[in-house]
Amino acid sequence: QVQLVESGGGLVQAGGSLKLSCAASGRTFSSYAMGWFRQAPGKEREFVAAVSWRGTTTSYADSVKGRFTISRDNAKDTMYLQMNSLKPEDTAVYYCNAAMDPYTTIATMTNPRRFDSWGQGTQVTVSS
Repeated sequence: QVQLVESGGGLVQAGGSLKLSCAASGRTFSSYAMGWFRQAPGKEREFVAAVSWRGTTTSYADSVKGRFTISRDNAKDTMYLQMNSLKPEDTAVYYCNAAMDPYTTIATMTNPRRFDSWGQGTQVTVSS
């Protein structure tokens, strides 16, 4: 079973940037698609971005397209989310997760309801 630890959140003004990290351990990180999700107060958890196990294919929610960039470093067992041009509506707890099976497409990463287990997440707060 994989263990995931999110970090890098914080308080930033609108228009600012943050870079989140997701450190993985417990299984072969490089074989699994990965994704970022977020949950704002009073709202359901939603998909943000996903990256293929090789790191060559990415997918983004429309709300973050052009502002956020997902990447991974398989040598470091770490995934990242560079967030630029942040908006107050980006305020949420951000979570990462891994595909349940190796070598699957990132299409499996877009529905947060597929996952039973979540880490503690990292809080991102964007002030106006």
